[in-house]
Amino acid sequence: MAGVPLLARRLWRWSAIALACWTVEGLTYTLQFHFLHESAGEPVTWGYALSISLTNALLWVPFTVAAFWLVERFPVERGRWHVAVGVHLVTACVVVLLRAIVVVWLDPWVGWYAETPTVERVLATRFQENLVLYLMLVGVAHALHYAQAVRMRDAQLARAQLQALTAQMRPHFLFNTLNTAASLMHENVVAAERVLAQLGELLRRSLAAGDTPEVSLRGELEFLRLYLEIEQARFEDHLSVQWHLDPSALDVAVPHLILQPLVENALRHGIAPRATSGTVTVTARLAGDWLQVDVHDDGVGIDAAPPHRRGAGMGLATTRARLSHLYGPRHRFTVRGAPAGGTIATLVIPARRAAARL
Repeated sequence: MAGVPLLARRLWRWSAIALACWTVEGLTYTLQFHFLHESAGEPVTWGYALSISLTNALLWVPFTVAAFWLVERFPVERGRWHVAVGVHLVTACVVVLLRAIVVVWLDPWVGWYAETPTVERVLATRFQENLVLYLMLVGVAHALHYAQAVRMRDAQLARAQLQALTAQMRPHFLFNTLNTAASLMHENVVAAERVLAQLGELLRRSLAAGDTPEVSLRGELEFLRLYLEIEQARFEDHLSVQWHLDPSALDVAVPHLILQPLVENALRHGIAPRATSGTVTVTARLAGDWLQVDVHDDGVGIDAAPPHRRGAGMGLATTRARLSHLYGPRHRFTVRGAPAGGTIATLVIPARRAAARL
């Protein structure tokens, strides 16, 4: 029964579209019919022109809906095309016959003919025209069916690729965090236990988000704070973090796990090589219809960093790929040297309200 509401919605949609299109066709033919008779010296009233033209067009509404429904059930596809072609050809003949019967039945009230014809006469004069018209409707229905199928496949492929990219990020993040805990085991067991507990909370939040491509910036920052607490255990006084957050930006949707690799990159390739302590600054603000997030470190700088620090590593490459899947050309992601030293990673995406929060 789960498919019944969907089928009902489709039938209503097809009926509304068919009614609208055939009404326009009927009104258009009303004008043509009236002016053709006027120019031929056989004037007719607008009421008569409207009656025969609009009724003729609206008779196609149920047959149009039937064509769309049958195409959904029996599309001409590889492996079953002969069955589908047979169904549509038989249906076309039935439609032509039914239309002829309805025309004969309605003619006394509508007045298509000076004298009501027989069904055989209507079939003889209109069979080919009505057959071709119905098959054209079947063709249009197939075009829409195939277009919808292509859109669904593209959407499924994009979701699968995005999920694969997100899954690629999680082992990378997990591996680096476990390394941090392992390095502490020989120095500070209590700190190592705390890191593992915080890692468990991070994994719980990550699993809670599931395959959701976007979360609120607020939720993403909460996740990032937990990650930085883990890193703080390793860096100790060597690291300080500053937050400059526009409150109006906190409910904007951002890709899940999009900021963690940027901060990780700043820590491992900017702050860690320094002999003295360093600072990572996370800034988020709205700029019109755009959200801009900057991750700035005052580390060794991009020129002194290895190639993956300059944007070629797995973390940043995966980030670029995820952004392209989610936003296409409607985003900007750069990693550049800061004027006062260090490196700035800048992310600019459309400012959309998050549907759900992490």
